[in-house]
Amino acid sequence: MEQWIDTAFASAARKFASGAKQAAAQGIIPYKSEGRRYAPSPFDGNSWWTGGFWPGLMWQLYHATGEAVYRDEALRTEELLTRELRAFDLLNHDVGFMYLLSTGAHYRLLGGRQALSDTLHAATLLAGRFNPAGFIRAWPGKDRAGYAIIDCMMNLSLLYWASEQTGDPRFSAIAKIHADTTLREFLRDDGSNCHIVVFDPSTGKVLDRPMGQGYAPGSSWSRGQAWALYGFTLSYINTGEERYLDAALRSARYFISHIREDGLTDSDFCQPKDEERIDNIAGAVAACGLLELSALAPAEESKTFRAAALRLLKAEYDLCADWTDASGGILQKCTASYHDDGAGRHVNILYGDYFFVEALCKLRGTDARLWMARA
Repeated sequence: MEQWIDTAFASAARKFASGAKQAAAQGIIPYKSEGRRYAPSPFDGNSWWTGGFWPGLMWQLYHATGEAVYRDEALRTEELLTRELRAFDLLNHDVGFMYLLSTGAHYRLLGGRQALSDTLHAATLLAGRFNPAGFIRAWPGKDRAGYAIIDCMMNLSLLYWASEQTGDPRFSAIAKIHADTTLREFLRDDGSNCHIVVFDPSTGKVLDRPMGQGYAPGSSWSRGQAWALYGFTLSYINTGEERYLDAALRSARYFISHIREDGLTDSDFCQPKDEERIDNIAGAVAACGLLELSALAPAEESKTFRAAALRLLKAEYDLCADWTDASGGILQKCTASYHDDGAGRHVNILYGDYFFVEALCKLRGTDARLWMARA
């Protein structure tokens, strides 16, 4: 193992041991860092979709180190998230992101009846968003009854986990129906993926494929491509269905072919060449997926995928990581959306740090494997 991997992990552990105390003092679930302090989510309070990544980061560090500071901070933020679970109003399909990495991680690592119950509750809410026309509805609102998005490929892990826990195949069946629809309607012939597909909620007919968070309709938003790469990989791991492995391989090949010369990731792979919009979150998510995929791919591609993951992570480590006390987070130049800077452009966004640390844990053999149906 290359020395920089252990150095990066040790630096992350030191930074977030201090960060856990800072976040607790502020009483928030951190979304991004602003200097040494953290900022909460820009929208919807603690119901914002990214709320699970901070406790997920804490659980990954706790699993790797055994240090109580991370466990205690994960449990503190879990209380804030479970209030949102009970309030319900602002929740959407991203309960997978929110609760598999918080209450689900709690149950996986410590056990506990309430943590199990809360995670199953979240899975039931996600299953309740299933439209029999063949997709999981992304968001609330009367005008968005037919919207589905590529991000949901990651949320499916909550449903696979729920079937494993309960012995009830309905959760996994819903996940596979949605994954099959995504494979058919989101994945393009060249291996790229669109962000949003709008279906007729009564018939399932495709009505539109709008731009979403990418550069333009028909372009390739890099984080959406990373969600597809990692999400289809997880669907294969959690089901053994070969068609998901094929989709993951196609998505991975497209992503790798568009990595920048410096190893970083553009916000959209089709963006104008003179426009610098980098999204290091996309690179970190893709690296996690590529590391998993490298163990599953045909022999001739396995080394290619692992090398690409290391290239992405090393570039982020060398060019965009802040290990000083001046920043509460690590990865700089994270971009939430190509055209809308309201959630952050070229800043530290902490779910990028979650995936960066998860990737380091995979390389070190300490990954808590929070996305897997089986421990």
